[in-house]
Amino acid sequence: MEEQAQRKSTLDKLQSAVTITAAKTPYLENGKIDLREYDRLVERQIEGGVEGVIVGGTTGEGQLMDWDEHVMLISHTVNLFSDHILVIGNTGSNSTKEALHATEQGFAVGMHASLQINPYYGKTSMPGLVRHFASALDEGPAIIYNVPGRTGQDIPNDVVYQISSHPNFLGVKECTGNARIQGYANEGVRCWTGNDDEAHEGRHSFGSQGVISVTSNLLPGLFSRLMRTPNQELSDSLQELIAWLFCEPNPIGINTAMAMCGLAKPVFRLPYVPLSYEQRVKGAKLLEAVAEHIPGVQSVRVLDDADFILIGRH
Repeated sequence: MEEQAQRKSTLDKLQSAVTITAAKTPYLENGKIDLREYDRLVERQIEGGVEGVIVGGTTGEGQLMDWDEHVMLISHTVNLFSDHILVIGNTGSNSTKEALHATEQGFAVGMHASLQINPYYGKTSMPGLVRHFASALDEGPAIIYNVPGRTGQDIPNDVVYQISSHPNFLGVKECTGNARIQGYANEGVRCWTGNDDEAHEGRHSFGSQGVISVTSNLLPGLFSRLMRTPNQELSDSLQELIAWLFCEPNPIGINTAMAMCGLAKPVFRLPYVPLSYEQRVKGAKLLEAVAEHIPGVQSVRVLDDADFILIGRH
């Protein structure tokens, strides 16, 4: 009975989470994961009122990790922070076998839920999508991730409706826009927007549960407040910064910004490279304008090209 009650409590927390950060993974000069800086990042999320973190997602560069690193980081996060924040491991894959194995390992080390993407590059049929997600959901609570700009294949509404009856289905991280989110909300399907620029309107006008955010790595308190209370002026004031963070494919912008703010060493795992010097000059002004809301920042530096370390093997 106690175990059932604990499971229900965890599911309730997952379903009610409003602000979830897609956590950046910082690196040491040798390209290995910088756990000390990562811990500081998660601590800032907790202090800012963020309810959950995605570990090893796109922003966290799970695509550049081997599975040993991936599961280690999930386990590390669980061991240090699971009493204070929800730990959602990105254990999805384009291979169902690989997704199931990684998800099983993630739950074995204590993650609260998984993030599951649809098979990318090779893609599959609609019945194949249903079977893929149903298999992953059998492992435990999961958020389905729809980002056709990265996978090359949309997850159609019909597929979502078919899998939404699964007891472990938490909802969808939806990146195709607020109109679609509202359609899901009208049918009782929970959605978190994956688009920071649309998060405020999504939450307060289109029925989204909240946001799975990149910007909240820098501004956990502001983004948490933005999701809790309507504030169009605040939302509007952040749009230029958000646009800058996404001027190149994520996570290039947030990696550059965190380095410029001294919140992560200026180390990039290839193929990611920092934003251009011109973009860094532009970004420094935007970051300085919100510096008082960036926890842990001492100063904002443009950084020279020579300041960055690019790692091809790690």
